[in-house]
Amino acid sequence: MRSELEYIPAKVKVIDIYRETFECRTCRKNEHFSIEKPQVPACVLPHSIATPSAIAHTMRQKYEYAVPLYRQEKQWQQLGIKLNRATLANWIVLAAQEWLLPIIKKMHEYLLQEKVIHADETPVQVMGEKGRKNTAKSYMWLYSSGKYDPIHNIRIFEYQPGRKGDYAQNFLKGYNGYLHTDAYVGYEKVENIKHCLCWAHARRYFVDAIPSDTDDLSGTIAQESIKQINKLFAIEKILIEESIQNRQKERLQQEKPLLEAYWSYLEINKDKILPKSKLGKAINYTLNNQQKLQTYLEDAHCDISNNLAENSIRPFTIGRKNWLFSGSPKGAKASAAVYSIIETCKANKIDAYKYLEYIFKKLPNQPIIHNPALIENYLPWSDEIKNNCSQ
Repeated sequence: MRSELEYIPAKVKVIDIYRETFECRTCRKNEHFSIEKPQVPACVLPHSIATPSAIAHTMRQKYEYAVPLYRQEKQWQQLGIKLNRATLANWIVLAAQEWLLPIIKKMHEYLLQEKVIHADETPVQVMGEKGRKNTAKSYMWLYSSGKYDPIHNIRIFEYQPGRKGDYAQNFLKGYNGYLHTDAYVGYEKVENIKHCLCWAHARRYFVDAIPSDTDDLSGTIAQESIKQINKLFAIEKILIEESIQNRQKERLQQEKPLLEAYWSYLEINKDKILPKSKLGKAINYTLNNQQKLQTYLEDAHCDISNNLAENSIRPFTIGRKNWLFSGSPKGAKASAAVYSIIETCKANKIDAYKYLEYIFKKLPNQPIIHNPALIENYLPWSDEIKNNCSQ
């Protein structure tokens, strides 16, 4: 006996939908006309050949596998179907506007109820922005629920034409928990929150400050700083599976004394280093943000780093290398919506393709406009979705 792996190429098929019409002939004899038509399932995009599976496939290819639309256009041609990239882009934009945004709106409401939110942002080039050159830098913002015991695992991407703190302030309006970020000043605009800065970000400053000659004083201080920060991460790695209560207790017993000693070490050595050197900037950054870097000790729901946000936004940065830019603001908003759904699905161990296909089949036949509460059944962590779309 032997086992072999065989690849079966994908196939597409055209489905013709007919609706029969019935007339009551007896009624007609009595001059009462009665015509019956069976109800046809609503389509995901009216007046389009797009099916739930075709749109879900297009979205997954671009936003999970980073396959640009021009390559997908060629893939469809190889299957004998002429679909240009403009049509594929319209599918994404229209389906996102109609069916994904109501889900994301509800996800946003739940995110603001979390105790911890991680945030990050990355540049994106968007064509056709009103009053701006095509070379102008826009941004994709990412907001995520926390790592430790979140109410729900949520990832939301939001496209904005800039990096002003007003965008974060507006998105997080009404939130009053812990906000994990790097030290970008724009997040200072967010009110009624506790800032929790990232030790991985601080560590990078010292890594960059190590000179080629590690025997000099700056090399010694930079390496000692990295060593002390690594000790914190080593403890966190051990505590990752602990309960909130135990993690809080161990942090105060093990990490707080290390931090107190480290602050003293930096204070003693800061005047020995030129303030404008790489190491001087690393020391000043760390000391200036001392309070925000140790906020995580207040509540064990907080994390020592913002790596969760950076890892969540990485699929977008990988995709950006392939598709390079968004063709319009509508396209950028649609991209944000699809990334939000796919990354939230991943965080909840839901198959993104199954989920997209499922909601594109179900939502058009649900009275969502008249009964918005029905959206609850289609959130990525709902029992209905777990039962039908799990990985």
